[in-house]
Amino acid sequence: MIEFKLPSLGADMDEGTLLEWKVHPGDAVKPGQVIAVVDTAKAAIDVECWHEGTVLQLLIDVGAKVPVGTAIAQLLEPGESPQSVRRTATPAPAPVPREAETLSAQRPKISPAARKRAAELGLDANQLQGHGPHGVVTLEDVEAAARVPPEPDHNQAMRRTIAAAMSRSKREIPHYYLSETIALEKVMAWLQAHNAQSPLQERLLPGVLLLKAVALALRDYPQLNGAWQDNGFKPAADTDLGVAITLRQGGLVAPVLRHVADTPLTDLMSELASLVERARSGSLRSSELGGAGITITQLGDQGVDSVLGVIYPPQVALVGFGRISERPWVKDGQLCVVPTVVSSLSADHRVSDGHYGARFLGEVRRLLQNPENL
Repeated sequence: MIEFKLPSLGADMDEGTLLEWKVHPGDAVKPGQVIAVVDTAKAAIDVECWHEGTVLQLLIDVGAKVPVGTAIAQLLEPGESPQSVRRTATPAPAPVPREAETLSAQRPKISPAARKRAAELGLDANQLQGHGPHGVVTLEDVEAAARVPPEPDHNQAMRRTIAAAMSRSKREIPHYYLSETIALEKVMAWLQAHNAQSPLQERLLPGVLLLKAVALALRDYPQLNGAWQDNGFKPAADTDLGVAITLRQGGLVAPVLRHVADTPLTDLMSELASLVERARSGSLRSSELGGAGITITQLGDQGVDSVLGVIYPPQVALVGFGRISERPWVKDGQLCVVPTVVSSLSADHRVSDGHYGARFLGEVRRLLQNPENL
């Protein structure tokens, strides 16, 4: 028998509220299958199962708020039967706090389409009035609520979650900061030529090349790719990058792009576009919220020249990029104007130092001078 536990939902998400079960006792499940929807302070997350088996028992009720690591379901392994499992080994369902019981009784049911639309519009699904059968919140209810001015504190829970994580970061991590302006003349010329001869679905944005350059540079500078845990540095096994995404309702999440160094640019562009769309529509999966070795933030669309970010614990570094803009530049002894971007590094001084970080930014710069090799 397997106890399925609520997985980590990101370093700054230590508990979740069950919104919906996607399976019932007796259902067969397989790895990667979504079995539940859990609400966090930031978004509704599809929780995936990573075991093959049959659902024996669901241990928590809809509306229950439980910490990460809590057993929420029991699964029979292939070949097991309910009779073969000793009943004395079956734990009682996780207790539901009184406030969660009240929440479960009062929480309106909501259709999946309405839930996603509510997340996209920045509405709290728990506060919506349902007018569908048996009080179900429908898509029409969400659209009607969107026409009403939101309360000023609609995203206070998310802000508290972000504040806790960033306060921990600044309190525990000895940051150091570096920045460098990188000429992108070759990148933009290569990008223009690539997009001119590519179908629409294979065209690229500059940010994808920046992500790929960071991932490739991390192979030579592994001390910036990993986590500080148990009073020591644990290097990441791959180039899995967290990507900071601003949500329409305010706040941000940092879901993960996997194997970035080995992913072709066109595939990476497609994966990034999908990740952004699903983050903003409230349809991320639990597997996409953990395991990044470093986070990248790009604030160029906000019109800023540079960003010096706060490290996302337990990671040990964060890379930032500002807007791509034309600046005066000296090339071959001549003054000219070229497109540039300011790259920055925030890093943990317990793991690396300024010299190491400077060489890393230098490698990112070198890689971007040869865009055809990314």
